[in-house]
This record gives sequence, structure tokens and C-alpha cells, in this order.
Amino acid sequence: MTANSEQRVLVIDDSQDIHNLVEVRLRADGITVLHALESTNGLSILRTERVDLVLLDLDLETDNGIDVCRQILSDDEIAMVPIIFLTGTVDIATKVKAFEAGAVDYVTKPFDAVELRARVRAALRTKRYHDLLASRARVDGLTGLGNRSYFDEQLERQLESDRRSGVTTSLIMLDIDHFKSVNDTFGHPFGDMVLQRVADAARAVVRPRDIPCRYGGEEICIVLPETTLDAAEKVAERIRESIQAIALIQHGKPVVVTASLGIAEADSASMPHGVHLLAEADAALYRAKESGRNRVCR
Repeated sequence: MTANSEQRVLVIDDSQDIHNLVEVRLRADGITVLHALESTNGLSILRTERVDLVLLDLDLETDNGIDVCRQILSDDEIAMVPIIFLTGTVDIATKVKAFEAGAVDYVTKPFDAVELRARVRAALRTKRYHDLLASRARVDGLTGLGNRSYFDEQLERQLESDRRSGVTTSLIMLDIDHFKSVNDTFGHPFGDMVLQRVADAARAVVRPRDIPCRYGGEEICIVLPETTLDAAEKVAERIRESIQAIALIQHGKPVVVTASLGIAEADSASMPHGVHLLAEADAALYRAKESGRNRVCR
């Protein structure tokens, strides 16, 4: 597994010559290089851009590279980005401090082009493996949607963001109607296919930034950032129609698939945690079931 154009390296160094040199050396591997001449800008880029690796000058004019490294690793949102130190120092004590601070490697200036590329490729390869493992740990194996633990994490993160920014998040809770009957009548493999098709129908409607997850059993939850209850209702209705349009045949007969959906809007003042929003959406879903199923309730 080699580096490719999708991987991005951020250089934080106060020497423009170093930036130019790294750019030239890594260009052959198709790596996108981002640049920051001081730590404040570098940290800003890390928090707003996707970065796979940081090349950090150990001897910045305005900051100690060790301190910057610790700042990165203490921030949960960027702590998983590996750091390679660029240093003109070769003494053992400095190298030990760099590794103790959390760096994965170091390159000594003036660096050899072959060595730099090799160390960068190794760090990026490890990062990609970690990302792959993390991704698999967050995905439901049957539907390809996020799993329950990923949903819980993302919902709380979104609500925390809402409390800071004052925007509104809505939640859709979807339950396939009469799903037990589908399993009992046609068997669990067919039931699994129904669940997959419903997941596909929901995924086709939502936006890229929305977060659809399998909540459990035949239930799917969708977090809708920056979405009011009225807007969420329109999304839920489109999902309901998309599910109802699923065409399935079993034993020569059509199988009708429908779902009931409950929606709720987060108010940061009255819903400080995801459990409150879930309770509201679940209550709305219950009303949809009680009202005859195959409908949206808010």
C-alpha cells in the first residue's frame, strides 16, 4: 500500500526553503502538501482540513516543537494525525524527548530525499491501516451504515457543536413495519435483504453530511445537522416514499415494504444530551406506529 494523491501532508516549518524542498521531494509520490510557516496557522489547518501526516519543525522561531506536538495530541479531533519531527539536532536526548512527546519518527536536516520519502511513506501507510481499522469498527456489517457506537458518538458530538454554534440538529428514527412477520414468513436471509434495501433507500435520500446509522434490529437513525424540524419532516417523507417504492418478489408474489418514521428537533437549552433527542424521536415513532404505520410523525 503506497501513498497516493488522496493523502495530505502538512508541513509546519518557519523556513520557506524547507517547504519548497518537501514539496519537490514528495511530488513524485502524488502526495498533496499543505503549508504553515508558524504553529497557529498549522493548528488551524489541522482543525479545518483533512491531514494524514504532519512534518513539524522541532525548532520553530516562535514555538517549541515539542509543545506544539503535545497541543496536537491533546486535541481529540486531531490527536490521531501522526507527527514526524524535522530537526537539525542529532543528540540522543532531543530524539528521546521527541518520541516521548508522541512523534512517530524524525528526519534530520538537511535530509536525504530518499530517506524523507521512505519515512513519510511508512508513516502514511500506518495511518491508512489505522483509518481502515477505525472505519470498519464504525460500520454495520449488514447495511454498510454506521453502527450503534458510531451513532452514539456522532450524535453527542453534533449536539456539542450545536451548543457552541447555536444551530439546530434534527433526528429521524425509522422502523420497518411488520419486520418480524417478514422474517417469520420469508426467512431471515430475505429479511436481511429487506433491511439492506431500506438502508440503501434512506442513504440515497440524505445529504453527504447527514449521518445514517443502524440503531439496532430493524431501526435506523439519521442525524441531520443544521436541519429544522420542518426540513427534517420533508426528508423523512421522501425516505418513506422511497422505501414504499421498493419492489420485491418472493415465492412469485410481491412483498410490500413500508416504514414508520419519527422525527425530533434538538433544542440545546432543553436537550443537553442525545438521550433526550432520542426519546423525543422514539415517542414520535411510537405515534406513527399507533396511527397506522407507513407515516411520519413529529
